[in-house]
Amino acid sequence: MATVAAAPAVEKSALDRLLGLAAEVLPGESVTALLLSLNGFLILAAYYVIRPLRSAFLLPVRITLPSGDVLTGAVITSYVGAILAALFLIIVPLYGQLASRVNRSRLMNVVTTFFISNLFIFYFLGRTGATPVLLGVGFTLWTGIFNLMVVAQFWSFANDLYTVEQGRRLFALVGFGYTVGAIAGAFITSSLIVRIGELPMMLISAAILVVCLGLTNLIHAREKHRTRHTKAGAQADQPLGRAGGFQLVLGQRYLLLIGLLTLAAQVANTGGNYIRDETLGQMARQAVAAGTAGGLTERQLVGSFMADMDFWQNILVVAIQFFLVSRVFKYMGVAGALFVLPTIALGGYGAFALFPALGVIRISQISVNATDYSLQNTLRRALFLPTSREAKYKALQAVETFFWRAGDMLSALTTFVVVQMLGLSVRSYAAVILGFVAVWMLIAVGLSRENRRLTAAAEAAAA
Repeated sequence: MATVAAAPAVEKSALDRLLGLAAEVLPGESVTALLLSLNGFLILAAYYVIRPLRSAFLLPVRITLPSGDVLTGAVITSYVGAILAALFLIIVPLYGQLASRVNRSRLMNVVTTFFISNLFIFYFLGRTGATPVLLGVGFTLWTGIFNLMVVAQFWSFANDLYTVEQGRRLFALVGFGYTVGAIAGAFITSSLIVRIGELPMMLISAAILVVCLGLTNLIHAREKHRTRHTKAGAQADQPLGRAGGFQLVLGQRYLLLIGLLTLAAQVANTGGNYIRDETLGQMARQAVAAGTAGGLTERQLVGSFMADMDFWQNILVVAIQFFLVSRVFKYMGVAGALFVLPTIALGGYGAFALFPALGVIRISQISVNATDYSLQNTLRRALFLPTSREAKYKALQAVETFFWRAGDMLSALTTFVVVQMLGLSVRSYAAVILGFVAVWMLIAVGLSRENRRLTAAAEAAAA
């Protein structure tokens, strides 16, 4: 009886083995993963190139109210989250309508081209001497929309390309480029803004986005050709269904839990930043008053402390993203990874409530923020892997925009009530934040169950 020779195993390329340091990469997967990682790198670099311009353009802004009160740029910034949350109630349905009319490639081209054109508009407004209010307030609101929408769409695209199993392995690698892009963009601006000024940074950001657009179309064409005989390949040219982003989130328990998790985590993390800033400010004032500041001013003490925190935080972010995220997903699963950050936050804020010292909050915030910017950012997007294509584009936009900004609003309201109205101490505020972390943990319990159920169903359907 003749035997059939087994097909030779496909060996990993040198690139496969190199990227295997960050994630489990199978033969043939490295090129798309690397291109997606580069795309994410450029998107975040484009944003961080223009991110500092918001503060610069808001500096001269002064709006006189009918009551005679004057709103400065710093005050206006505190209201931005609420304004953006209201704007996203309009923007998310408009994005959903566009996604229902065009295919994947055209959707990404239209949205990205729109934001590129906006950068040229703001550049010419600045060149022609637009009023500080128009340029400062308008650009600040625009960057808040641009950052969340373009990043969300990038992760929608990644979710659409990968199966649940692939995304669980490769999202850490995709997210690595995204993480490093933020550092690169900030470096570009810090190196060039003094030489060429603020406005040309907009043109640099626009040029980076043009490269992103070309790269996105290359990935789309490559994957469409590779999967042309599969269901995924056929779907790439099809518009999405008619359901809107908010309709999907409110109509599906799993998606609603993702939204609520995003909101609760944002409240807790923003509250943690307030605890850090207030504690640091108090201790800087005490050091200067006691003469133990070594001749430094309060601002110099705060600036030095924050720079040191940012340095170690960025190193930890890159290390976690490259070496740990894929391992966490592999051994704990996406469902298990839901509990990593709230556990760290629970320990950090709990320790501060018991021992309110600057060293405690320093370790706590470096750990929380580094894990948030690496593992949690990747995790939030990986939660959409077992969902429908509609959810990957429309519901993800709703969660990453409205629910994110709603978290900012709720955090500001919490701070106002606890600190301004009740006059409680920072230590008491930390106890309140612990309550939000507990809610976050409860949501994670329900979400992990739903994720396991949907993941098992998606993998069974793909088998």
